[in-house]
Amino acid sequence: MSKSKGGKRINKRMLVDMLRTLFQQHPNETFSFKQIFKNLKLSTHPAKMMAVDTMEEMAWDDYLSKVGDNSYRLNLKTQVQEGTFIRKANGKNSFLPDDGGTPVFVSERNSLFAMNGDRVKVAFMARREKHIKEAMVIEILSHKIDQAVGRLKVERDYAFLVTEGNIFVHDIFIPKKKLKGGKDGEKAVVKITQWPSKDSKNIVGEVIDVLGKEGDNNVEMHAILAQYGLPYKYPKSVEEAANKIDPGITEQEIKRREDFRDVWTCTIDPKDAKDFDDALSIRKAPQGGGLYEVGVHIADVSHYVREGSIIDKEAVKRATSVYLVDRTIPMLPERLCNFICSLRPDEEKLCYSVVFVLDEDANVKNYRIVHTVIKSNRRYAYEEVQSVLEKSNEKGEMANEPYAEELRTLDRLAKKLRERRFKGGAVKFDREELHFDIDENGKPTRAYFKKSNDATQLIEEFMLLANRTVAESIGRVKKGTKAKTLPYRIHDQPDPTKLETLREFVVKFGYKMKTSGTKGAISRSLNALMDSCQGKKEQKLIETVALRAMMKAKYSTHNIGHYGLAFDYYTHFTSPIRRYPDTMVHRLLTKYQDGARSANQQKYEELCEHCSDMEQVAQQAERDSIKYKMVEFMTDKIGNTYDAHISGIQSYGIYCEIDENHCEGMVPMRDLDDDYYDFDERNYCLVGRRHHHKYQLGDAVRIKVARANIEKRQLDFILSDE
Repeated sequence: MSKSKGGKRINKRMLVDMLRTLFQQHPNETFSFKQIFKNLKLSTHPAKMMAVDTMEEMAWDDYLSKVGDNSYRLNLKTQVQEGTFIRKANGKNSFLPDDGGTPVFVSERNSLFAMNGDRVKVAFMARREKHIKEAMVIEILSHKIDQAVGRLKVERDYAFLVTEGNIFVHDIFIPKKKLKGGKDGEKAVVKITQWPSKDSKNIVGEVIDVLGKEGDNNVEMHAILAQYGLPYKYPKSVEEAANKIDPGITEQEIKRREDFRDVWTCTIDPKDAKDFDDALSIRKAPQGGGLYEVGVHIADVSHYVREGSIIDKEAVKRATSVYLVDRTIPMLPERLCNFICSLRPDEEKLCYSVVFVLDEDANVKNYRIVHTVIKSNRRYAYEEVQSVLEKSNEKGEMANEPYAEELRTLDRLAKKLRERRFKGGAVKFDREELHFDIDENGKPTRAYFKKSNDATQLIEEFMLLANRTVAESIGRVKKGTKAKTLPYRIHDQPDPTKLETLREFVVKFGYKMKTSGTKGAISRSLNALMDSCQGKKEQKLIETVALRAMMKAKYSTHNIGHYGLAFDYYTHFTSPIRRYPDTMVHRLLTKYQDGARSANQQKYEELCEHCSDMEQVAQQAERDSIKYKMVEFMTDKIGNTYDAHISGIQSYGIYCEIDENHCEGMVPMRDLDDDYYDFDERNYCLVGRRHHHKYQLGDAVRIKVARANIEKRQLDFILSDE
């Protein structure tokens, strides 16, 4: 301890507080040592030296900035930042800086009642010894949501909306006259009219839509959409505009296009699809030489949807179609996506096409990007094509299937493209997707994983080739020339620290992995890892950890290439019926082919950001609909026991996936009562303190279904003694 003037003893903690107060009260001033000693009344040599050392440490901690040899000021860049507030049900809220830095803890008392996803301004608090870094919300810049979905609780004189998932600190108060006829226990959408403040902690709202009775399938699906701010109705005015569109194709329009009506063409889609936005054609190339001409034909949406029109504005807002378990919420009005634009068999349709000339090894000899008119000969479901490919013999002869030869040729070429893509460093992640068979009331009758097969991969490879070719046609320019503006689909390299964590982790299972070197070397090493753990107990576990190291793909006009696909140029061109970026690409390509100058990059970058955000939101809604159906599917199976494996580990419990039907639930930590378990985050396991029993990701377990809470979309399991 040191003395200041007047003999008062000062310790380091007091000094830190004094310095903090001084600098925060004068955030824009620079103080010399002399001024600091004077302000803090430090007269003894030890007290002054302690202040100098403390300021040095505070500069190390980025709290202060050093100005010259003996003066300091508050480091505003790191002390006040803008970003996103993340609210957690367990009170461990955090602040996510705009610059992508690490999240910082925000306690409830310092949250200013910010909601999840709000844009906020925070001040960082000086770090206390042995404490984590903390931030305090000093201003809410904008609220992410202005409406909420929940269950109405109607009392005699007032009502509340009870929301799921603790997104609000308190339930939303609703004045009786603002209920819009909503009754106790019904689900409703509420618009927030008043946010919490220093004077009142209440959130006040008014009902804008009563969805109906809890537990009803339609009500629950609409609630999921409304929860994410996604539309569950199509605006009448937009549908009316679509009804006025003339689907007819004039002779004049056909003359402007390349005519593919006489070339064999087919669509291959899921059996329940209605919006066919891509078709494939194949014939022997007119120039001979054993070459093939393969056309990737994409519905010409931009021919019918004019930029800035009422239909276009609604499509921009939605940015994507949303696929819930039992329904599609389309980006475009039904008349466009299922009738006018959909490439239905035996109907003449307008397309934007990438036509390739390929040799036997699927090398692209040349290509052209052209507007076309097509007439599909056949609409296949994936299952039908798979059956043809499996049954076809070497000569391609097959009873009752006149086009087996064409399908086998497309499949052969696709396999060559796929092989080359993986050789070039594409990452192998075959994600299995959970699907349900649904009865006429929307009830799930079967849960199963959909795996990719030759038929799905055939379509995938030609779509990838078309998307890549379109991106290269605009992006690949001579050195010194600036490429014209285009929305790219970009995917950054994996996070190096997460890759290193993966490497350290797989070593324990006897696997090796490269984390440095060229992009291709790392991805080839990743693929080798995926191949070598195939079918092993740890496969699921390693795939999960590897996926966590991957970045998310997004849209941007700033091209950095696509790491996962190992393409230097990649875009989305092949699904304009269900994705807005594809429509943007179609329009820009048309303009550029007509000789237009480069489009405004900033405008398209903002659209790209919006489309990336909406894609994430749609994915969350899709996941929630799967969770809901999963719980609904298990409601009549309470008490049943199943073989399962551990699919996730958190500090609050272990997630288990049932082997038979792939439904996932959680064994809460409180039910692991044979020991006190510590969560080992690095090794993805729980370890018992006394008996050292370990629960690890991927372990086989036997579980019993304990609870199925439809309202919370939550399945609870307990470990079975069987």
